[in-house]
Amino acid sequence: MPRWAHVPGETREADHSALAPVKARVPFRFEGFVPADHPALRHGLALNDAGFFWECHEILEAVWMAAPQGGRDRILLRACIQIANANLKSKMQRAAAAARLDAEAVALLDEVQARGPAEEAGSFVAHFDVVGLAGVLRQSRGGSPAGPRRPIELAIFAPT
Repeated sequence: MPRWAHVPGETREADHSALAPVKARVPFRFEGFVPADHPALRHGLALNDAGFFWECHEILEAVWMAAPQGGRDRILLRACIQIANANLKSKMQRAAAAARLDAEAVALLDEVQARGPAEEAGSFVAHFDVVGLAGVLRQSRGGSPAGPRRPIELAIFAPT
Protein backbone atom coordinates (compact mmCIF):
# COMPACT_ATOMS: atom_id res chain seq x y z
CA MET A 1 0.00 0.00 0.00
CA PRO A 2 1.14 3.57 -0.56
CA ARG A 3 2.51 5.46 2.42
CA TRP A 4 -0.16 8.19 2.04
CA ALA A 5 -3.37 8.77 0.10
CA HIS A 6 -3.03 11.39 -2.61
CA VAL A 7 -5.77 14.03 -2.70
CA PRO A 8 -5.19 16.56 -5.48
CA GLY A 9 -4.73 20.06 -4.12
CA GLU A 10 -4.53 18.81 -0.54
CA THR A 11 -1.58 16.44 -0.27
CA ARG A 12 1.83 16.09 -1.80
CA GLU A 13 2.35 14.12 -5.00
CA ALA A 14 1.20 10.50 -4.99
CA ASP A 15 3.45 7.72 -3.74
CA HIS A 16 4.36 6.52 -7.23
CA SER A 17 7.02 4.16 -5.88
CA ALA A 18 4.26 2.02 -4.37
CA LEU A 19 2.19 2.02 -7.57
CA ALA A 20 4.91 1.28 -10.14
CA PRO A 21 5.47 -2.40 -9.21
CA VAL A 22 1.72 -3.05 -9.38
CA LYS A 23 1.36 -1.35 -12.77
CA ALA A 24 4.33 -3.37 -14.02
CA ARG A 25 2.31 -6.56 -13.50
CA VAL A 26 -0.32 -5.47 -16.03
CA PRO A 27 0.30 -7.00 -19.47
CA PHE A 28 0.26 -4.91 -22.61
CA ARG A 29 -3.03 -6.64 -23.55
CA PHE A 30 -5.22 -9.21 -21.85
CA GLU A 31 -6.25 -12.01 -24.21
CA GLY A 32 -10.02 -12.44 -24.36
CA PHE A 33 -10.83 -11.20 -20.85
CA VAL A 34 -9.42 -9.74 -17.65
CA PRO A 35 -8.84 -12.55 -15.14
CA ALA A 36 -10.82 -11.98 -11.95
CA ASP A 37 -7.82 -13.01 -9.88
CA HIS A 38 -5.24 -10.80 -11.60
CA PRO A 39 -3.02 -9.27 -8.87
CA ALA A 40 -3.14 -5.70 -10.23
CA LEU A 41 -6.93 -5.80 -10.46
CA ARG A 42 -7.24 -7.13 -6.91
CA HIS A 43 -4.76 -4.56 -5.64
CA GLY A 44 -6.66 -1.73 -7.31
CA LEU A 45 -9.93 -2.80 -5.68
CA ALA A 46 -8.20 -3.10 -2.31
CA LEU A 47 -6.72 0.39 -2.70
CA ASN A 48 -10.20 1.84 -3.12
CA ASP A 49 -11.54 0.05 -0.07
CA ALA A 50 -8.57 1.26 2.01
CA GLY A 51 -9.28 4.91 1.09
CA PHE A 52 -6.62 5.27 -1.62
CA PHE A 53 -9.07 6.47 -4.26
CA TRP A 54 -6.65 8.32 -6.54
CA GLU A 55 -4.27 5.38 -6.42
CA CYS A 56 -7.10 2.94 -7.18
CA HIS A 57 -7.91 4.95 -10.28
CA GLU A 58 -4.28 4.78 -11.42
CA ILE A 59 -4.08 0.99 -11.09
CA LEU A 60 -7.54 0.22 -12.50
CA GLU A 61 -6.87 2.54 -15.43
CA ALA A 62 -3.77 0.52 -16.30
CA VAL A 63 -5.85 -2.67 -16.20
CA TRP A 64 -8.63 -0.99 -18.22
CA MET A 65 -6.16 0.06 -20.94
CA ALA A 66 -5.06 -3.57 -21.30
CA ALA A 67 -8.61 -4.97 -21.28
CA PRO A 68 -10.08 -6.21 -24.57
CA GLN A 69 -11.83 -3.45 -26.51
CA GLY A 70 -15.63 -3.55 -26.33
CA GLY A 71 -15.72 -6.29 -23.72
CA ARG A 72 -17.83 -6.37 -20.59
CA ASP A 73 -14.71 -6.41 -18.39
CA ARG A 74 -13.62 -3.10 -19.88
CA ILE A 75 -17.02 -1.52 -19.22
CA LEU A 76 -17.05 -2.83 -15.64
CA LEU A 77 -13.53 -1.50 -15.06
CA ARG A 78 -14.63 1.92 -16.28
CA ALA A 79 -17.54 1.83 -13.81
CA CYS A 80 -15.15 0.94 -10.98
CA ILE A 81 -12.83 3.77 -12.00
CA GLN A 82 -15.75 6.21 -11.94
CA ILE A 83 -16.72 4.99 -8.47
CA ALA A 84 -13.17 5.50 -7.19
CA ASN A 85 -13.25 8.99 -8.71
CA ALA A 86 -16.62 9.66 -7.06
CA ASN A 87 -15.20 8.48 -3.73
CA LEU A 88 -12.31 10.92 -4.18
CA LYS A 89 -14.61 13.81 -5.14
CA SER A 90 -16.79 13.09 -2.13
CA LYS A 91 -13.71 13.15 0.11
CA MET A 92 -12.83 16.52 -1.43
CA GLN A 93 -16.39 17.73 -0.59
CA ARG A 94 -17.36 18.03 -4.24
CA ALA A 95 -20.75 16.36 -3.95
CA ALA A 96 -22.07 17.41 -7.37
CA ALA A 97 -19.05 15.92 -9.13
CA ALA A 98 -19.37 12.74 -7.07
CA ALA A 99 -23.07 12.47 -7.97
CA ARG A 100 -22.29 12.88 -11.68
CA LEU A 101 -19.62 10.16 -11.53
CA ASP A 102 -21.97 7.85 -9.60
CA ALA A 103 -24.61 8.32 -12.30
CA GLU A 104 -22.06 7.50 -15.00
CA ALA A 105 -21.06 4.37 -13.09
CA VAL A 106 -24.68 3.24 -12.81
CA ALA A 107 -25.16 3.70 -16.56
CA LEU A 108 -22.04 1.62 -17.22
CA LEU A 109 -23.20 -1.11 -14.82
CA ASP A 110 -26.58 -1.14 -16.55
CA GLU A 111 -24.78 -1.58 -19.87
CA VAL A 112 -22.83 -4.54 -18.48
CA GLN A 113 -26.10 -6.16 -17.37
CA ALA A 114 -27.79 -5.50 -20.71
CA ARG A 115 -25.06 -7.36 -22.56
CA GLY A 116 -25.99 -10.67 -20.93
CA PRO A 117 -23.93 -13.31 -19.16
CA ALA A 118 -20.15 -13.26 -18.94
CA GLU A 119 -18.26 -14.68 -21.88
CA GLU A 120 -15.59 -16.37 -19.77
CA ALA A 121 -16.03 -18.09 -16.42
CA GLY A 122 -12.71 -16.70 -15.12
CA SER A 123 -13.37 -13.11 -16.17
CA PHE A 124 -13.65 -10.12 -13.86
CA VAL A 125 -17.27 -9.55 -14.81
CA ALA A 126 -18.18 -13.20 -14.14
CA HIS A 127 -16.97 -12.83 -10.54
CA PHE A 128 -18.42 -9.39 -9.83
CA ASP A 129 -21.85 -8.57 -8.40
CA VAL A 130 -22.82 -5.92 -10.93
CA VAL A 131 -26.47 -5.88 -9.82
CA GLY A 132 -25.50 -5.48 -6.16
CA LEU A 133 -23.12 -2.61 -6.83
CA ALA A 134 -25.65 -0.80 -9.02
CA GLY A 135 -28.20 -1.13 -6.22
CA VAL A 136 -25.81 0.30 -3.64
CA LEU A 137 -25.04 3.24 -5.89
CA ARG A 138 -28.71 3.94 -6.49
CA GLN A 139 -29.38 3.97 -2.74
CA SER A 140 -26.17 5.71 -1.62
CA ARG A 141 -27.57 9.21 -1.81
CA GLY A 142 -31.12 8.56 -0.75
CA GLY A 143 -32.31 10.46 -3.79
CA SER A 144 -30.25 13.57 -2.97
CA PRO A 145 -27.44 14.17 -5.47
CA ALA A 146 -26.12 17.12 -3.45
CA GLY A 147 -25.75 15.28 -0.16
CA PRO A 148 -22.59 13.63 1.11
CA ARG A 149 -22.16 9.90 0.84
CA ARG A 150 -19.99 7.22 2.36
CA PRO A 151 -17.25 5.75 0.16
CA ILE A 152 -18.44 2.85 -1.95
CA GLU A 153 -16.34 -0.29 -1.48
CA LEU A 154 -15.53 -2.41 -4.52
CA ALA A 155 -13.72 -5.56 -3.35
CA ILE A 156 -16.81 -6.86 -1.55
CA PHE A 157 -18.52 -7.17 -4.94
CA ALA A 158 -15.64 -9.23 -6.37
CA PRO A 159 -15.38 -12.31 -4.13
CA THR A 160 -12.54 -14.72 -4.83
